[in-house]
Amino acid sequence: MKAAEIRQTFLKFFESKGHQIVASSPVVPGDDPTLLFTNAGMNQFKDVFLGFDKRPYTRATTAQKCIRAGGKHNDLENVGYTARHHTFFEMLGNFSFGDYFKRDAIAYAWELLTEVYKLPKERLTVTVYAEDDEAYGIWKDQIGVPAERIIRIGDNKGARYASDNFWMMGDTGPCGPCTEIFYDHGDHIPGGPPGSPEEDGDRFIEIWNNVFMQFNRDEAGVMHPLPKPSVDTGMGLERIAAVLQGVHGNYEIDTFVALLAAAKAAVEASAGGAAVDAESPSLKVIADHIRACAFTVADGVIPGNEGRGYVLRRIARRAIRHGYKLGARAPFFFKLVAALVGQMGEAYPELARDEARITQVLKQEEERFFQTIATGMLILEGALDQAIAERHVAEPSVMFFSYTQEPLPGVAVVSFIDQQRKMSDQVIVFDDEPSPAHVQALNLTGKNIHRVKRDANGVVLDGATAFKLHDTYGFPLDLTADVCRERGVAVDTAGFEAAMQRQREQARAAGKFKMAQGLAYSGAATTFHGYEQLAREGATVTALYVDGSPVPAAEAGSDVVVVLDHTPFYAESGGQVGDTGELRNAATLVRVDDTLKIQAEVFGHHGRVAEGTLKVGDVLSARVDAARRARTVRNHSATHLMHKALREVLGAHVAQKGSLVTPERTRFDFSHTAPMTAEQIARVEALVNAEILANAATDARVMALEDAQKSGAMMLFGEKYGETVRVLSIGSSKELCGGTHVARTGDIGVFKILAESGVAAGIRRVEATTGEGALAYIGETEKNLQRAAALLKAAPEELEGRIASLVDQLRAAEKELAALKGKLASSQGDELMAKAVDVKGTKVLAAVLDGADAKALRETMDKLKDKLKTAAIVLAAVEGGKVQLAAGVTADRIGQLKAGELVNFVAQQVGGKGGGKPDLAMAGGSDPAALPAALAAVAGWVAERA
Repeated sequence: MKAAEIRQTFLKFFESKGHQIVASSPVVPGDDPTLLFTNAGMNQFKDVFLGFDKRPYTRATTAQKCIRAGGKHNDLENVGYTARHHTFFEMLGNFSFGDYFKRDAIAYAWELLTEVYKLPKERLTVTVYAEDDEAYGIWKDQIGVPAERIIRIGDNKGARYASDNFWMMGDTGPCGPCTEIFYDHGDHIPGGPPGSPEEDGDRFIEIWNNVFMQFNRDEAGVMHPLPKPSVDTGMGLERIAAVLQGVHGNYEIDTFVALLAAAKAAVEASAGGAAVDAESPSLKVIADHIRACAFTVADGVIPGNEGRGYVLRRIARRAIRHGYKLGARAPFFFKLVAALVGQMGEAYPELARDEARITQVLKQEEERFFQTIATGMLILEGALDQAIAERHVAEPSVMFFSYTQEPLPGVAVVSFIDQQRKMSDQVIVFDDEPSPAHVQALNLTGKNIHRVKRDANGVVLDGATAFKLHDTYGFPLDLTADVCRERGVAVDTAGFEAAMQRQREQARAAGKFKMAQGLAYSGAATTFHGYEQLAREGATVTALYVDGSPVPAAEAGSDVVVVLDHTPFYAESGGQVGDTGELRNAATLVRVDDTLKIQAEVFGHHGRVAEGTLKVGDVLSARVDAARRARTVRNHSATHLMHKALREVLGAHVAQKGSLVTPERTRFDFSHTAPMTAEQIARVEALVNAEILANAATDARVMALEDAQKSGAMMLFGEKYGETVRVLSIGSSKELCGGTHVARTGDIGVFKILAESGVAAGIRRVEATTGEGALAYIGETEKNLQRAAALLKAAPEELEGRIASLVDQLRAAEKELAALKGKLASSQGDELMAKAVDVKGTKVLAAVLDGADAKALRETMDKLKDKLKTAAIVLAAVEGGKVQLAAGVTADRIGQLKAGELVNFVAQQVGGKGGGKPDLAMAGGSDPAALPAALAAVAGWVAERA
């Protein structure tokens, strides 16, 4: 039974039991910034289990795509080296939301496994929580499992209820016992049953876990029965497929057999056809990682340097490194997307739908890493050799310093120096005694054979090198650790983190920070009134700074930072710039040029005392520049509408990567791999302007973070949110935002995109403006159009046709000019043949072709070679102070003379360089005055080599 059939059978079975088939949620949790990736089938039902959400069904079943490659659930380093670890896997699950409980859940599991999948009952062993007599009784009395195959597991993790068979969502909240089902692969596999000292062996494999949410644990640890107990189950598709397909490891199931074959073919093609061992763990790494990478990209993540994007980069580059280890020297990983779509595209249509985009994203990432991987690996291998050598200096006689690629599994060749006998040689190193096959394969007869463990005990790669590889060559730390682990070397992670911290501190020190940062303040927080007011009377000065130091007073002309107890001024945050305006009373005037936060809730008003003396304790009137604020909020509100429109036009993968909102424009950075087309830009503009015309009221509400998640508000992963957040609804957009905004969408006026560009790998930038800025831009564009129409003597609506006609005329003229140049060069070539001289049987010609371009030089070269038969020729042209060179050698002379060497000889004399094929090469130079002498030297160069 293939994996696809197993998946479908599972879903249909539970559908027949009254369950709603629910599609897998994305691997990127939509509204849960606290969760890196979806790592279990119950994630999408968390709010249902907690009582925050209610579905139209009380029973559900899913095949959920999951990733465990970051944060608490991280299996990355084990992938490829064990039979069952993955970064991406599928979790089959059935759920009851206060409907059925233990009896039905256990019965369903047993029926599916034994009657539908037809597993032998005697091969199944179950575990229950030691105190769960109810589950034990159901298994024994209702299902009929013999008592010796029902194992009670108690608190085996060091605390009350800390057990393999007791599940908790957290320290408090829903929890309960669970019962697990294990498959016995047979006594020929090492290992014992669960709960035994040998339980870590591979004989008994857990295939299904039924969690019974039975209690609510309070802060005192007391278990209170839930009014509606629920069921959450999970069975790994890969594990059950291995059992049903009669194989022991997950990488032997049909899905992986196909992906492993595709990986092998792709790596061999990248390695120039060199064969790859089909049993290499590296192929398993590659086959596993293409699943995690492709599904992550499909759900909107692109490789980056933080959050989910960095996890994706780590996984992709780990796969690329394993391909490199197998011999790949060109991008290969992205080619596996097609094979994956063939295996899983039907079950997960997003793969097939986004195949081209997924392929392009991974290809770009792979091309970037291949630019640095070779140099990075040389540095890493050199550092490892040195670290291992230094370790062995202290040992009796032999210093090992260079490991090579394994010629056979369990074998390595190691160069060494014997310091006592003053000799060096190579030693064959085995993990175990060499077999006769080893001896024969390596032709070791008569050679010294040493049994040595290849564990470089106690060797540590320094953190500075690990950081250099990360910072300069794009090696994530765990990729470096992966390589080191293969050599038995640890990584100084503390040293790595210290180097990373030093870089952060240097970056901060080098930046031009504004005056508010670093000011010492211990007073009360500032109360912000700027959402409702642009002026505030009776604001008291609570602190005053000049040149970064607190002062009691400041005279006219002083640059100051003023802290007020109440303010209408918005302090720069969330991409929106700070307000400007004035602070005044009868005797004093302060012109505010910017507003920034000194601390989280403490606002610093930057400006200059224009009149009088400002003192701590003064009471002022605070007034924001209303016109400037209005322009800023129009741009900020439009940014939210634009974000929504970008996701609609380009896809759900679009995510904010940075923004800057000023009175003049908004600048918005977002994840996307390709430039936007003119049609896409126009569509985004149309969607935003339609929202503006609808003139919907803006709504901003402060609510609990959980309520905000439930409302569907967009959140940014990696942002630190408090218990309460501000949810802004504007048009069809709903996001968390603390900025200031228009009262209605119509207040924005009009929206216009000014520019679209790329700012980093996979990051695009849109700049746009609104209101007066947009009208001014449109007006200036219209003026330019009118001026162009006047120059071309055409009406504006006729410009496109008129310009197209001129372009056609220009192209025709360029072709005619090129043809004339060719004729001129050809005629000159005929005249030049007479100037060729004989040098040891070779016709040598070095001359200038007036008015020729590169194409004309090549065409003339071909004709001259045909006519001169045995020849070495250099042709040159000069234009605009630059020298263009072409060198040619006929086929019968390239054994002694190389066109590339000849053209370089001439080019170096005229301030340039070049190269090409042995029969034809091109070069350039910057010194036309030296050309005559350089050409005169060609005959002598040929004479020396002919």
